[in-house]
Formats: sequence, structure tokens, C-alpha cells
Amino acid sequence: MTDYNAMDDDSFRQTVRQWIAANYPDEIRNPPRRLGRAETQGWYRALSRQGWLCPGWPVQYGGMGLSTGKQLIMIEEMEGYGCARLPDSGITMLGPLLIRYGTEAQRARFLPRILSGEDIWCQGYSEPNAGSDLASLRTEAVLRDGHWIINGQKTWTTMGTDANWIFLLARTERGAKPQQGISFILVPMDSPGIEVRPILNLELHGEFSEVFFNDVRVPQDHLVGEANKGWDMAKALLGFERIFLGSPKQSTFALERLARLAKALGLWGEPVFADRFTALRMDLECHKALYSRFAERLRRGETLGAEVSMLKIFQSELYQRISEVGLEIAGQDSGLLEPFRDDPELHPAGIFIQARPTTIYGGTNEIQRNILAKSLLGLAS
Repeated sequence: MTDYNAMDDDSFRQTVRQWIAANYPDEIRNPPRRLGRAETQGWYRALSRQGWLCPGWPVQYGGMGLSTGKQLIMIEEMEGYGCARLPDSGITMLGPLLIRYGTEAQRARFLPRILSGEDIWCQGYSEPNAGSDLASLRTEAVLRDGHWIINGQKTWTTMGTDANWIFLLARTERGAKPQQGISFILVPMDSPGIEVRPILNLELHGEFSEVFFNDVRVPQDHLVGEANKGWDMAKALLGFERIFLGSPKQSTFALERLARLAKALGLWGEPVFADRFTALRMDLECHKALYSRFAERLRRGETLGAEVSMLKIFQSELYQRISEVGLEIAGQDSGLLEPFRDDPELHPAGIFIQARPTTIYGGTNEIQRNILAKSLLGLAS
């Protein structure tokens, strides 16, 4: 087995870049929307066969055991090539959590099925009145005769119609403080009492869904970790997510497409547009520099503090500003759900729609600003 951690970064980057170019399906490169399970299945299996599906998992559990720095290189190369995002909740979220908190029986049962693609997971966190304020969740699980009886509702469940399992947070102690009395439970999506309703986004795709639980029964051993300690595990999952939500990938892609659109419309040499484009490009370069500083800290093994929330704020709002300029210059074509002038690589309305939720998911930008204000500036919450 190749020891990728022993390779210098440049050699590893070239190895990854060459393998992606030789194995990634061209027909799903730079997709204009989040692709479903069936569309990404071939790429999922190719990564699995190569042993590259789970870069951060320890080798003994089927992963690559990569250092954080090497993981960032893989992410950067995949983003740069235009690789579609996989249905990855099991890979990036549940797998690491089971490795850290699960029982040996849970790891033996669930990890191999994530690696093979037999199990696709979705995340059951948000609720109609508990999104960014997740601690106010109301879905309840009661232990009765060796089973958890679950009642409640989850919403904005990404890829909920593709998944055959869901990991969820449920309240298991009513009288506890909001961030206590919450447990982490694994539930098969074909359990009696579960109803999944797709939520169509602005492009009329069912990327999200609502999931309803009506007296859903799962065995007691589907609890991960200790009862009433699920909040701590949820925070462990969300902490590492912040830097990836702040990746400059989306804004870089949008700015490249804005340049192509301007050239197609004959605006590239127009002074007013050139001034606006240059301002956006300067903002993107500043964001890339900030992202690089945080990425370098991860490579050194340092823990990221609350200040990493800046990345998510800057990236999402820049992405939206770029998409708005694209929509503006597209004029009468900006309302089309189809690509611009039959060019599959130009889709100003699609980019605009994709940019809309970025300031909401992963914790709204308002919440991120509150975190920065309280943690870094010492302001009252």
C-alpha cells in the first residue's frame, strides 16, 4: 500500500491530479446543480476501488489515513477539476463520528457499507423551528422495551430521497437544558412510520426533503455514544465543516463563468463592466489568501477557533454578488432555467439560484457574525 503521507506535497498533488483526469467521468464535470446518487454512482465506486473514498479515515477502517494537509490537497484538486459532490454525509460526517464514538459492533456494521456505497446517509438535524438554533429541536425519542420510539419532523434534509439511512438528533430528556438531553441515533429510512416529502428548490430539483417520524421504532443499540450527550458529538461534526464551507471554489467557478458570459455578450472590453469584474476578482484574491492562512494552520495540526466563521461569511456573500452581476448582464436570458444560448457551461440563472442558500446553510451568516462578535470581540450575545 502506498504511503501517501510520506510523499512530498507536490508529488502527491500531481498523483491526485493525474488520477482524477484519467478516471473522472467527463459527462458530470462542473455540474450546474447537486447531482443525485444514481448520477454520481460511477465516480463513487471508482474512488472506492482506488481506496480514495475516505481520505481522513484511519487505514484500519478502510480509509487513507491522510494528514489534514494531504486531505486539503485532494479537496482542492477535485474542486479545481470540477468533480461533482458525492452523497457524502456518511463519508465526511457519520464515519468519523462512529470511529470516534461508536461501538466496535457499530463500526463493523456500518463503515464497510459506506465504503461500498450500499448505505447512503442523510443528516437529520434541522427542524421547522430549529435550524441555526439547533438546540431548540423538538423531535423526541423515548426508550421503551429495548427500542427508541421516535416522533417528530426534520426539514431541509439534503439528499433525503436518495438515502437509505439517516443519523439524527432527538431529545431524550425533556426536563434538561436546551443543549443537554439530546441523543444521536441511527435510523433506517425504510422503517415503518417514516415519511419523506421532497422539497423542490428554485430550479425544481428535489435536493432537499422533509422527513416525518410517527412512532418509528429502532433498536436501543442504534444510539451512538451516551444517551443525552449527542450535542457534544454534533459539535464535533460541525467544527471541521467551517473551513470547507469557506472554500473559494464556488466563487472561483462563478467568476470564471461570469468572464465567459461577458465575452459571449461582447462586454469584456467595456470599461464599466471591467471595473466591476476587477473589484470582484480582487475580493476573490483576498478571500483566497485568507483561506490559505486557515488551511496552513490545519496543515500544521492547529485547532481552528471561532474566527474561521469569517471564511463562510466572506465566501457565501462574494458568491452571491458574483452571481447577481451575471444575472444582471444576461438581461432577458437571466430568467431561463436552461443554459445560456445552448452553452451547457453558461447558466447564469443556475449559478444565481445555487448561490441563494449559501448564506443560510451551515449556520446562517447572522449566526456566524454573532459567533465572531461574542467569541472574538467580547460583545454581549
